[in-house]
Amino acid sequence: MSTSTALGRSGAESWRVLRTPLLVTGAIVLVVIVILIAGTARTSGPFSPDSTKPTGARALAELLEDHNVDVTGTEELFDALQPGAGKTLLIAPSGSLSRRDLENIDHAGWSHLVLVRPTTRALEVLAPGVRNASQTLPEDSRPGGCDLAAATKAGTATVGGTSYSAPESADTCYGDGINHTVVRLESEGRIVDVVGTVRSFTNAELAQDGNAALALNLLGTHPELVWYLPQFESGGFDEEEGDGPPLVPPDVRYIAWALAFAAFVIALWRGRRLGPVVPEPLPVIVHAAETTEGRARLYRRSRARDRAAAALRESALGKLHKAHGIPRRAEPAAVVTTVAARTGRDPAMLYELLYGQPPADDSALMFLSHELDVLTLEVRHP
Repeated sequence: MSTSTALGRSGAESWRVLRTPLLVTGAIVLVVIVILIAGTARTSGPFSPDSTKPTGARALAELLEDHNVDVTGTEELFDALQPGAGKTLLIAPSGSLSRRDLENIDHAGWSHLVLVRPTTRALEVLAPGVRNASQTLPEDSRPGGCDLAAATKAGTATVGGTSYSAPESADTCYGDGINHTVVRLESEGRIVDVVGTVRSFTNAELAQDGNAALALNLLGTHPELVWYLPQFESGGFDEEEGDGPPLVPPDVRYIAWALAFAAFVIALWRGRRLGPVVPEPLPVIVHAAETTEGRARLYRRSRARDRAAAALRESALGKLHKAHGIPRRAEPAAVVTTVAARTGRDPAMLYELLYGQPPADDSALMFLSHELDVLTLEVRHP
Protein backbone atom coordinates (compact mmCIF):
# COMPACT_ATOMS: atom_id res chain seq x y z
CA MET A 1 0.00 0.00 0.00
CA SER A 2 1.42 3.42 -0.93
CA THR A 3 0.69 6.75 0.68
CA SER A 4 0.69 10.32 -0.66
CA THR A 5 -0.21 13.77 0.55
CA ALA A 6 -2.26 16.53 -1.06
CA LEU A 7 -0.40 18.97 -3.29
CA GLY A 8 -0.68 22.76 -2.97
CA ARG A 9 -3.36 24.90 -1.37
CA SER A 10 -6.55 26.55 -2.48
CA GLY A 11 -6.60 30.25 -3.25
CA ALA A 12 -8.30 31.12 0.04
CA GLU A 13 -5.80 29.07 2.03
CA SER A 14 -2.87 30.64 0.22
CA TRP A 15 -4.23 34.12 0.93
CA ARG A 16 -4.72 33.34 4.62
CA VAL A 17 -1.13 32.10 4.83
CA LEU A 18 0.42 34.92 2.79
CA ARG A 19 -1.59 37.97 3.79
CA THR A 20 0.20 38.65 7.07
CA PRO A 21 3.76 38.45 5.62
CA LEU A 22 2.69 40.49 2.58
CA LEU A 23 1.08 43.17 4.71
CA VAL A 24 4.10 43.34 7.00
CA THR A 25 6.48 43.51 4.02
CA GLY A 26 4.35 46.19 2.37
CA ALA A 27 4.32 48.25 5.55
CA ILE A 28 8.11 47.96 5.89
CA VAL A 29 8.64 48.98 2.26
CA LEU A 30 6.29 51.96 2.68
CA VAL A 31 8.15 53.11 5.78
CA VAL A 32 11.50 52.75 4.00
CA ILE A 33 10.25 54.79 1.03
CA VAL A 34 8.98 57.54 3.35
CA ILE A 35 12.31 57.59 5.21
CA LEU A 36 14.24 57.73 1.93
CA ILE A 37 12.13 60.60 0.62
CA ALA A 38 12.12 62.54 3.90
CA GLY A 39 15.75 61.95 4.81
CA THR A 40 17.33 62.32 1.39
CA ALA A 41 18.93 65.65 0.59
CA ARG A 42 17.46 67.63 -2.29
CA THR A 43 20.79 67.57 -4.13
CA SER A 44 23.68 65.16 -4.42
CA GLY A 45 26.90 64.67 -6.29
CA PRO A 46 29.97 66.90 -6.83
CA PHE A 47 29.61 70.56 -5.81
CA SER A 48 26.30 69.85 -4.08
CA PRO A 49 25.44 72.17 -1.16
CA ASP A 50 24.19 69.10 0.73
CA SER A 51 27.26 66.92 0.18
CA THR A 52 29.88 66.53 2.91
CA LYS A 53 32.31 64.69 0.64
CA PRO A 54 35.59 66.40 -0.30
CA THR A 55 34.10 67.29 -3.70
CA GLY A 56 30.89 68.64 -2.14
CA ALA A 57 30.14 72.20 -1.03
CA ARG A 58 28.32 71.76 2.29
CA ALA A 59 30.92 73.90 4.09
CA LEU A 60 30.35 76.80 1.71
CA ALA A 61 26.57 76.53 2.05
CA GLU A 62 26.83 76.61 5.86
CA LEU A 63 29.22 79.58 5.66
CA LEU A 64 26.68 81.47 3.58
CA GLU A 65 23.89 80.53 6.01
CA ASP A 66 26.00 81.93 8.87
CA HIS A 67 26.14 85.24 6.96
CA ASN A 68 22.33 85.42 6.60
CA VAL A 69 22.15 84.06 3.07
CA ASP A 70 19.31 81.56 2.63
CA VAL A 71 20.72 78.76 0.46
CA THR A 72 18.22 76.53 -1.38
CA GLY A 73 19.72 73.55 -3.17
CA THR A 74 17.71 72.09 -6.05
CA GLU A 75 17.96 69.78 -9.02
CA GLU A 76 14.66 70.93 -10.54
CA LEU A 77 14.62 73.21 -13.58
CA PHE A 78 11.31 74.62 -12.33
CA ASP A 79 13.10 76.36 -9.42
CA ALA A 80 15.52 78.07 -11.80
CA LEU A 81 12.65 79.49 -13.87
CA GLN A 82 10.94 81.30 -10.98
CA PRO A 83 11.06 85.11 -10.81
CA GLY A 84 14.54 85.97 -9.56
CA ALA A 85 14.44 89.69 -8.81
CA GLY A 86 16.53 90.39 -5.70
CA LYS A 87 17.94 86.84 -5.70
CA THR A 88 21.08 84.99 -6.80
CA LEU A 89 21.04 81.87 -9.00
CA LEU A 90 24.11 79.64 -9.08
CA ILE A 91 24.22 77.15 -11.96
CA ALA A 92 26.61 74.32 -11.17
CA PRO A 93 28.58 72.41 -13.84
CA SER A 94 26.41 69.31 -14.11
CA GLY A 95 23.62 67.85 -16.21
CA SER A 96 22.50 69.35 -19.48
CA LEU A 97 20.49 72.46 -20.34
CA SER A 98 19.17 73.24 -23.79
CA ARG A 99 19.25 76.67 -25.34
CA ARG A 100 15.53 77.05 -24.65
CA ASP A 101 16.12 76.29 -20.98
CA LEU A 102 18.89 78.87 -20.77
CA GLU A 103 16.75 81.48 -22.50
CA ASN A 104 13.93 80.84 -20.03
CA ILE A 105 16.38 81.27 -17.15
CA ASP A 106 17.57 84.51 -18.75
CA HIS A 107 13.97 85.78 -18.93
CA ALA A 108 13.32 84.92 -15.26
CA GLY A 109 14.99 88.19 -14.25
CA TRP A 110 17.58 86.96 -11.74
CA SER A 111 19.46 89.89 -10.20
CA HIS A 112 22.67 87.87 -9.95
CA LEU A 113 23.73 84.86 -11.99
CA VAL A 114 26.78 82.78 -11.06
CA LEU A 115 27.85 80.39 -13.82
CA VAL A 116 30.34 77.84 -12.54
CA ARG A 117 32.39 76.37 -15.40
CA PRO A 118 29.57 76.99 -17.89
CA THR A 119 29.23 75.45 -21.33
CA THR A 120 29.75 77.43 -24.50
CA ARG A 121 25.99 77.48 -25.03
CA ALA A 122 25.44 78.94 -21.54
CA LEU A 123 28.01 81.67 -22.18
CA GLU A 124 26.34 82.63 -25.46
CA VAL A 125 22.94 83.03 -23.81
CA LEU A 126 23.71 84.29 -20.31
CA ALA A 127 27.15 85.92 -20.60
CA PRO A 128 27.50 87.28 -24.16
CA GLY A 129 31.01 88.36 -25.00
CA VAL A 130 32.72 85.89 -22.66
CA ARG A 131 34.56 83.10 -24.43
CA ASN A 132 36.27 79.89 -23.33
CA ALA A 133 40.02 80.26 -23.67
CA SER A 134 42.06 77.44 -25.08
CA GLN A 135 44.48 77.69 -22.17
CA THR A 136 43.79 75.97 -18.83
CA LEU A 137 45.44 77.65 -15.87
CA PRO A 138 47.22 75.36 -13.39
CA GLU A 139 45.93 75.46 -9.83
CA ASP A 140 48.02 77.91 -7.83
CA SER A 141 47.78 80.73 -5.30
CA ARG A 142 47.05 83.80 -7.35
CA PRO A 143 46.31 87.42 -6.51
CA GLY A 144 43.06 88.91 -7.69
CA GLY A 145 44.69 91.45 -10.00
CA CYS A 146 41.46 93.43 -10.38
CA ASP A 147 39.25 96.00 -8.65
CA LEU A 148 36.39 93.61 -7.98
CA ALA A 149 35.38 93.97 -4.32
CA ALA A 150 35.14 90.19 -3.75
CA ALA A 151 38.69 89.67 -5.07
CA THR A 152 40.06 92.65 -3.13
CA LYS A 153 38.66 91.31 0.18
CA ALA A 154 39.84 87.77 -0.51
CA GLY A 155 43.39 88.61 -1.58
CA THR A 156 45.19 85.56 -2.92
CA ALA A 157 43.11 82.49 -3.66
CA THR A 158 43.90 78.98 -4.83
CA VAL A 159 42.38 79.00 -8.30
CA GLY A 160 42.95 77.26 -11.58
CA GLY A 161 41.16 75.43 -14.33
CA THR A 162 39.11 76.82 -17.19
CA SER A 163 39.97 80.39 -18.17
CA TYR A 164 38.02 82.94 -20.20
CA SER A 165 38.50 85.95 -22.39
CA ALA A 166 36.08 88.81 -21.81
CA PRO A 167 35.15 92.21 -23.24
CA GLU A 168 36.91 95.30 -21.91
CA SER A 169 33.84 96.34 -19.90
CA ALA A 170 34.05 93.20 -17.76
CA ASP A 171 35.97 92.78 -14.51
CA THR A 172 38.53 89.99 -14.96
CA CYS A 173 40.35 88.46 -12.01
CA TYR A 174 42.69 85.63 -11.08
CA GLY A 175 44.40 85.06 -14.38
CA ASP A 176 47.68 85.30 -16.22
CA GLY A 177 47.10 88.76 -17.64
CA ILE A 178 45.34 87.52 -20.76
CA ASN A 179 42.84 84.90 -19.65
CA HIS A 180 41.11 84.77 -16.27
CA THR A 181 39.19 82.30 -14.13
CA VAL A 182 36.74 84.84 -12.68
CA VAL A 183 34.82 87.26 -14.91
CA ARG A 184 32.04 89.67 -13.93
CA LEU A 185 29.62 91.35 -16.32
CA GLU A 186 27.20 94.04 -15.24
CA SER A 187 24.42 95.27 -17.50
CA GLU A 188 20.92 96.69 -16.94
CA GLY A 189 21.14 96.15 -13.18
CA ARG A 190 22.06 92.45 -13.42
CA ILE A 191 25.32 90.83 -12.39
CA VAL A 192 26.69 87.78 -14.17
CA ASP A 193 29.73 86.06 -12.69
CA VAL A 194 31.59 83.41 -14.68
CA VAL A 195 33.78 81.16 -12.53
CA GLY A 196 36.08 78.63 -14.13
CA THR A 197 37.12 76.83 -10.96
CA VAL A 198 35.16 74.37 -8.84
CA ARG A 199 37.78 72.88 -6.56
CA SER A 200 38.49 76.20 -4.85
CA PHE A 201 35.00 76.24 -3.30
CA THR A 202 34.72 72.56 -2.34
CA ASN A 203 34.89 71.18 1.20
CA ALA A 204 38.46 70.00 0.61
CA GLU A 205 39.92 73.37 -0.41
CA LEU A 206 37.58 76.05 0.92
CA ALA A 207 39.87 76.80 3.89
CA GLN A 208 42.98 77.41 1.74
CA ASP A 209 44.21 80.95 1.06
CA GLY A 210 41.32 83.35 0.56
CA ASN A 211 38.99 80.83 -1.06
CA ALA A 212 36.29 81.16 1.60
CA ALA A 213 36.31 84.97 1.45
CA LEU A 214 36.18 84.93 -2.35
CA ALA A 215 33.27 82.50 -2.44
CA LEU A 216 31.37 84.33 0.31
CA ASN A 217 31.66 87.71 -1.38
CA LEU A 218 30.86 86.35 -4.84
CA LEU A 219 27.75 84.44 -3.78
CA GLY A 220 26.52 86.48 -0.83
CA THR A 221 25.34 89.52 -2.77
CA HIS A 222 21.63 88.86 -2.05
CA PRO A 223 19.76 87.36 0.92
CA GLU A 224 18.49 84.41 -1.16
CA LEU A 225 20.65 82.01 -3.17
CA VAL A 226 19.21 79.23 -5.33
CA TRP A 227 21.92 76.60 -5.87
CA TYR A 228 20.88 74.78 -9.03
CA LEU A 229 22.50 71.52 -10.13
CA PRO A 230 21.11 70.82 -13.62
CA GLN A 231 20.06 67.23 -14.29
CA PHE A 232 18.66 65.74 -17.47
CA GLU A 233 14.98 66.60 -17.10
CA SER A 234 15.36 69.61 -19.38
CA GLY A 235 12.08 71.03 -20.61
CA GLY A 236 13.22 71.27 -24.23
CA PHE A 237 16.12 69.68 -26.09
CA ASP A 238 17.87 70.92 -29.15
CA GLU A 239 17.65 68.16 -31.71
CA GLU A 240 20.31 69.68 -33.89
CA GLU A 241 22.80 69.51 -31.03
CA GLY A 242 22.04 65.90 -30.23
CA ASP A 243 20.93 66.47 -26.62
CA GLY A 244 18.23 64.35 -25.06
CA PRO A 245 17.02 63.03 -21.74
CA PRO A 246 18.65 59.90 -20.31
CA LEU A 247 16.98 56.56 -20.75
CA VAL A 248 16.71 56.08 -16.98
CA PRO A 249 15.47 59.13 -14.98
CA PRO A 250 17.51 59.93 -11.83
CA ASP A 251 14.53 59.46 -9.48
CA VAL A 252 14.25 55.81 -10.51
CA ARG A 253 17.06 54.98 -8.08
CA TYR A 254 14.73 55.46 -5.10
CA ILE A 255 12.15 53.06 -6.54
CA ALA A 256 14.89 50.57 -7.41
CA TRP A 257 16.26 50.61 -3.86
CA ALA A 258 12.78 50.12 -2.40
CA LEU A 259 12.04 47.19 -4.70
CA ALA A 260 15.43 45.64 -3.94
CA PHE A 261 14.74 45.90 -0.21
CA ALA A 262 11.30 44.30 -0.66
CA ALA A 263 12.83 41.44 -2.64
CA PHE A 264 15.44 40.96 0.09
CA VAL A 265 12.79 40.79 2.84
CA ILE A 266 10.69 38.30 0.87
CA ALA A 267 13.77 36.17 0.15
CA LEU A 268 14.59 36.03 3.86
CA TRP A 269 11.00 35.15 4.73
CA ARG A 270 10.57 32.45 2.10
CA GLY A 271 14.09 31.11 2.60
CA ARG A 272 13.21 29.91 6.08
CA ARG A 273 10.11 27.98 4.97
CA LEU A 274 9.62 24.69 3.15
CA GLY A 275 7.73 24.61 -0.11
CA PRO A 276 4.51 22.66 -0.68
CA VAL A 277 4.58 18.94 0.02
CA VAL A 278 5.10 16.89 -3.15
CA PRO A 279 3.30 13.52 -3.32
CA GLU A 280 5.64 10.62 -3.84
CA PRO A 281 4.71 6.92 -3.53
CA LEU A 282 6.81 5.07 -1.02
CA PRO A 283 9.20 2.64 -2.74
CA VAL A 284 8.34 -0.10 -0.23
CA ILE A 285 5.44 -0.93 2.04
CA VAL A 286 6.29 -0.28 5.68
CA HIS A 287 3.91 -1.81 8.20
CA ALA A 288 3.10 0.13 11.34
CA ALA A 289 4.36 -2.74 13.51
CA GLU A 290 7.75 -2.61 11.82
CA THR A 291 8.00 1.12 12.40
CA THR A 292 7.14 0.65 16.06
CA GLU A 293 9.67 -2.12 16.51
CA GLY A 294 12.37 -0.12 14.77
CA ARG A 295 11.79 2.87 17.00
CA ALA A 296 11.76 0.61 20.07
CA ARG A 297 15.14 -0.84 19.08
CA LEU A 298 16.55 2.67 18.75
CA TYR A 299 15.24 3.61 22.18
CA ARG A 300 16.72 0.43 23.68
CA ARG A 301 20.09 0.92 22.02
CA SER A 302 20.35 4.50 23.28
CA ARG A 303 18.87 3.54 26.70
CA ALA A 304 16.24 6.24 26.18
CA ARG A 305 13.76 4.77 28.63
CA ASP A 306 12.35 8.22 29.36
CA ARG A 307 11.39 8.78 25.70
CA ALA A 308 10.02 5.28 25.37
CA ALA A 309 7.90 5.72 28.49
CA ALA A 310 6.69 9.12 27.25
CA ALA A 311 5.65 7.57 23.92
CA LEU A 312 3.77 4.75 25.68
CA ARG A 313 1.98 7.14 28.03
CA GLU A 314 1.09 9.49 25.17
CA SER A 315 -0.45 6.62 23.20
CA ALA A 316 -2.43 5.42 26.22
CA LEU A 317 -3.65 8.93 27.02
CA GLY A 318 -4.83 9.34 23.43
CA LYS A 319 -6.98 6.23 23.77
CA LEU A 320 -8.32 7.35 27.16
CA HIS A 321 -9.20 10.80 25.86
CA LYS A 322 -11.05 9.31 22.92
CA ALA A 323 -12.88 6.70 25.02
CA HIS A 324 -14.12 9.15 27.67
CA GLY A 325 -14.53 12.26 25.47
CA ILE A 326 -11.91 14.12 27.50
CA PRO A 327 -10.52 17.26 25.81
CA ARG A 328 -6.94 16.93 24.60
CA ARG A 329 -5.84 19.90 26.70
CA ALA A 330 -7.49 18.70 29.91
CA GLU A 331 -5.46 18.95 33.10
CA PRO A 332 -3.89 15.73 34.45
CA ALA A 333 -6.10 15.88 37.56
CA ALA A 334 -9.25 15.94 35.43
CA VAL A 335 -8.03 12.98 33.36
CA VAL A 336 -7.16 10.92 36.43
CA THR A 337 -10.49 11.68 38.13
CA THR A 338 -12.47 10.66 35.04
CA VAL A 339 -10.53 7.43 34.45
CA ALA A 340 -10.66 6.48 38.16
CA ALA A 341 -14.43 6.92 38.19
CA ARG A 342 -14.70 4.70 35.11
CA THR A 343 -12.31 1.93 36.19
CA GLY A 344 -12.55 2.10 39.99
CA ARG A 345 -8.78 2.38 40.31
CA ASP A 346 -6.94 4.38 42.95
CA PRO A 347 -6.40 7.97 41.60
CA ALA A 348 -2.89 8.13 43.10
CA MET A 349 -1.84 4.96 41.32
CA LEU A 350 -3.39 6.17 38.07
CA TYR A 351 -1.52 9.47 38.29
CA GLU A 352 1.76 7.63 38.84
CA LEU A 353 0.99 5.32 35.93
CA LEU A 354 0.03 8.06 33.46
CA TYR A 355 2.19 10.99 34.61
CA GLY A 356 4.84 9.49 36.90
CA GLN A 357 8.62 9.42 36.70
CA PRO A 358 10.47 7.58 33.90
CA PRO A 359 11.25 3.92 34.68
CA ALA A 360 14.65 3.23 36.21
CA ASP A 361 15.44 0.08 34.21
CA ASP A 362 14.18 -2.11 31.39
CA SER A 363 12.06 -4.30 33.67
CA ALA A 364 10.29 -1.23 35.03
CA LEU A 365 9.68 -0.07 31.45
CA MET A 366 8.17 -3.46 30.57
CA PHE A 367 5.97 -3.30 33.68
CA LEU A 368 4.79 0.18 32.69
CA SER A 369 3.95 -1.01 29.18
CA HIS A 370 1.98 -3.96 30.56
CA GLU A 371 0.00 -1.81 33.02
CA LEU A 372 -0.87 0.72 30.33
CA ASP A 373 -2.13 -2.07 28.06
CA VAL A 374 -4.31 -3.45 30.89
CA LEU A 375 -5.69 0.07 31.58
CA THR A 376 -6.64 0.68 27.95
CA LEU A 377 -8.28 -2.75 27.76
CA GLU A 378 -10.33 -1.94 30.86
CA VAL A 379 -11.52 1.22 29.18
CA ARG A 380 -12.51 -0.62 26.04
CA HIS A 381 -14.12 -3.53 27.90
CA PRO A 382 -15.23 -2.35 31.34
